[in-house]
Amino acid sequence: MSFWDERFSQPDYVFGEAPNAFLARQSDRLKGYRTALSIADGEGRNGVWLAEQGLAVTSMDASPVGLDKARKLAEKRGVVLDMQLADIADYAWPDASFDVVVGIFFQFASPPLRKAIFSGMIKALAPGGLLLLEGYGPKQIEYKTGGPRILENLYTEELLREHFGSLDIVELRAYDAEIDEGSGHSGLSALVDLVARKPK
Repeated sequence: MSFWDERFSQPDYVFGEAPNAFLARQSDRLKGYRTALSIADGEGRNGVWLAEQGLAVTSMDASPVGLDKARKLAEKRGVVLDMQLADIADYAWPDASFDVVVGIFFQFASPPLRKAIFSGMIKALAPGGLLLLEGYGPKQIEYKTGGPRILENLYTEELLREHFGSLDIVELRAYDAEIDEGSGHSGLSALVDLVARKPK
């Protein structure tokens, strides 16, 4: 079993069933959009929430165990997800296909893979579309409340501004906050948020 298959095999949802708090705060910004891609969606908490907002959601992850739990969560909440089993390193990013592209805490990616993922997210975003991204900042290594313990995998505002400079940045900030997202993310955390739009 892969690392994520094994981690998702426990009965409970590792990161909880509720959406990521940053994502949930974007509900007003999602109005008027129709389609969304949630990358590395794991057990589906974020993809399911996006579907509850009325979006047609593609939930992509490399773990069949995670996607199976996402399917069950979607059924429980009365929504449907388009499940895509894919290794993000090999994912064929569709051109300008989604109104919203979401990436939450996918910091297993080394800098070269992260660069490819960021480029793919921009490619998949339709003109005028919304990109939503949250990850951990460097201080997270001290807090030890979730995420990687690899400094180069963490985000800074400067890093995100550099990679997403082709987009119109609506919000970009680094801050500390308490989060409670299942056993996987819990406690004081160093967060970096990005909200950006692709020019029309």
